Amino acid sequence: MSEHVIIIGTGPAGYTAAIYAARANLNPLVIEGDEPGGQLMLTTEVENFPGFPDAILGPDLMEAMKKQAQRFGARFVYGQAESVDLSQRPFRVFIADGTQYQADSLIISTGASAKLLEIPGEADLIGHGVSTCATCDGFFFTNKRIIVVGGGDSAMEEATFLTRYASEVTIVHRRDTLRASKVMQDRARNNPKIKWVMDATPLEVLGSNHRVTGLKIRHNQSAQVEVLSTEGLFVSIGHRPNTDFLKGQVQTTAIGYLVTNPETTETNIPGVFACGDVADSRYRQAITAAGTGCRAAMDVERWLESQKHVENPV
Repeated sequence: MSEHVIIIGTGPAGYTAAIYAARANLNPLVIEGDEPGGQLMLTTEVENFPGFPDAILGPDLMEAMKKQAQRFGARFVYGQAESVDLSQRPFRVFIADGTQYQADSLIISTGASAKLLEIPGEADLIGHGVSTCATCDGFFFTNKRIIVVGGGDSAMEEATFLTRYASEVTIVHRRDTLRASKVMQDRARNNPKIKWVMDATPLEVLGSNHRVTGLKIRHNQSAQVEVLSTEGLFVSIGHRPNTDFLKGQVQTTAIGYLVTNPETTETNIPGVFACGDVADSRYRQAITAAGTGCRAAMDVERWLESQKHVENPV
């Protein structure tokens, strides 16, 4: 049996697409993936999503979105999409456990995973002082000393942004030169709140009572190990869009983000749409992702309707 639409991935984009598609009587099937709810499941309080003046926990927001989609008839199945066949319709989606689904259209909402340092203590303290989003979490570090790890434009931008809240921001970078553009470097270097620890490798995130207390580093030239005291650690070493399962069948940017047609969520494959962070290398916010989820569902509805006229001409 072929579905009208399958949504691959969840998070704010996938759940919003499911809500709109379900309310359009498309009876969407949502493949949740290994991490249902996406990156917000690793977040504590979310204060910048409209409608919650007293904040809401990330997992609670995702659970509420899922229940709302289910209320209108969206169906959810747990499983990781391993590959797809987009060579003909209905499209086929292959799940890691061997299950196969077919659909007339697809909405891809698999997100982009923040690259992590993969050092001891980091995973345990995500959401408890370790963050990958300055815009999301900067306010929680008002008048505190924090560290930003990274050397590219994103790291400079996040460090500069965080000086609005923090008393001091230290940039730690593995190399003795930055990868960031000159204008972004100059902006950071001219900020009196920003300190620098260059040519140093992070070794371990230290914590106490479920809060970050320090970052252990090794100075590459001297091999000296030092602990930098901090109350927060922002990892800004890039994101990796979750598009490997598409096996190159959908057009992407050079770094893997899905390309959509201007002012739509359409990809280069008719009937395949993209929303959320998997197609957004710039904003990466819950609210912007939700907006594109809405657009994707509306685009799918209109596209499926147009196909009826093509297949059944008057």
